[in-house]
Amino acid sequence: MKTSNSMERVLTTLSHQEPDRVPFFLLATLHGARELGVGIREYFSRAEQVVAGQLRLRARYRHDCLSGFFFGPLEIEAWGGEVLYYDDGPPNSGEPPLRELEQISSLKPPRIAEARCLHRSLEAIRLLKQQSGGEVPILGVAISPFSLPVMQLGFDRYFDLIHERPELFQRLMAINEEFCVEWANAQLDAGATAICYFDPVASPTILPPELYEATGFQVARRTLARIKGPTATHLASGRCLGIMELLARSGTVAIGVSAQENLAEVKAAAAGRVSLIGNLNGIEMRRWSEAEAREKVREAITRGGAGGGFILADNHGEIPWQVSDELLMTISDAVLTFGQYPLSPGVSE
Repeated sequence: MKTSNSMERVLTTLSHQEPDRVPFFLLATLHGARELGVGIREYFSRAEQVVAGQLRLRARYRHDCLSGFFFGPLEIEAWGGEVLYYDDGPPNSGEPPLRELEQISSLKPPRIAEARCLHRSLEAIRLLKQQSGGEVPILGVAISPFSLPVMQLGFDRYFDLIHERPELFQRLMAINEEFCVEWANAQLDAGATAICYFDPVASPTILPPELYEATGFQVARRTLARIKGPTATHLASGRCLGIMELLARSGTVAIGVSAQENLAEVKAAAAGRVSLIGNLNGIEMRRWSEAEAREKVREAITRGGAGGGFILADNHGEIPWQVSDELLMTISDAVLTFGQYPLSPGVSE
């Protein structure tokens, strides 16, 4: 199918048709700081810098999206949590703001209008929308109500909550759902094309599928139904195959695929119901040679590309700082070589 820009290319593949080439999302969140020659903390301090970084990265690597995402703990900062900055990696959350489970009883969600830390991301999305002319998808990100408690409470207290305090668990989910829906819709109102629903705790890598079905799946169905735009569920390197049926019924349009899974098996399980995003290994990517990078791209396109429904990306949703610019260019070149439709016999085997 003839497509002329990134928006058309992505929409075509999400409708399970073949565009001109396999769409390519380079989720190099941190590398914009390198483009501008500033530190990571300084880079994220102003929306204009993130916008400039995103535009430069897309011009250099010719990929098919722009992102208003800053870093995960930006949300927890809105809840009164701490953000820890690093010189060579993504900011991370510090001490969880909820020290005791009983705090949930009186907890209230922050309002987006009052959470000034979130306004930088909304401003970046607005500016990206203005400068992209509608020709490039703009991604927003919202951490799922089911996964946010890892930063709100810490893993240990959160699992205690799930297993031992069901009444408080349900209250926290209701509170988090209100925040997630308001935050996702604020990004869509600012100009985001779609929302990445970031839900790593849902993965069978972390949680038994039957427990997810009784908890996080119910949360996802309620939450995604209230988000006023398309969503893609990302499990942050976690496996998805064991809950494919649930994910396909949740209301999401695409799923992030782990590098630990066979992309061809996941594609068969998705069966035209949801599209796939992935599944290059960002951690191993730091050590790939140019030949390895080309082969990994060819392999992913071979396993996922036929018939559309596939966007090539890393499997975590964030390229590590240590991945070189030269390696990213090799990946970009390989997409242009192997990703043209109709796929060549050597690629679409």
